[in-house]
Amino acid sequence: MLRVRVYRSGLFSALGHEHEVRAPIQKGTFDVESDSVDLLVDARTLRVVDANTSEKDRAEIQSTMLGPKVLDSERFPEIRFHSSRVERSPDGKWRLHGELTLHGETRPVTVEGEGQKGHYRGWAQLRQKDFAMTPVTVAGGTVKVKDEVRVEFEIFGKGPN
Repeated sequence: MLRVRVYRSGLFSALGHEHEVRAPIQKGTFDVESDSVDLLVDARTLRVVDANTSEKDRAEIQSTMLGPKVLDSERFPEIRFHSSRVERSPDGKWRLHGELTLHGETRPVTVEGEGQKGHYRGWAQLRQKDFAMTPVTVAGGTVKVKDEVRVEFEIFGKGPN
């Protein structure tokens, strides 16, 4: 499962919403033996799951998110991560260095995580502008989403028993 947390900012940010977005991981592997991590998500499957938002508002937020103003998911349907190096510590924590492709842009990212026995969780802070996306603003910019978002994932992979 992929989870994205989007935060609000701006002068009247209290009037805005923070968003949680989820999508299934289409393909995901974490092979401890070969220090390899690969994730693939179909951007078109991202869903806004805000608990305190009306169905109508969730649908509008999702339409904006998937549309040409933000992800442009029809033009850029794949979100892909591939590790180039994994640093592990004895306590089950790790740091992944790799490349993330999002919105047609590929950038280096570092992912923090933990896990063992084939169950892994990771997280990273990303800036939308690094991937050629402009954070959404409303009301003349007095309510907007932050450029920085938190991306989290959970996968089950091949690991030592």
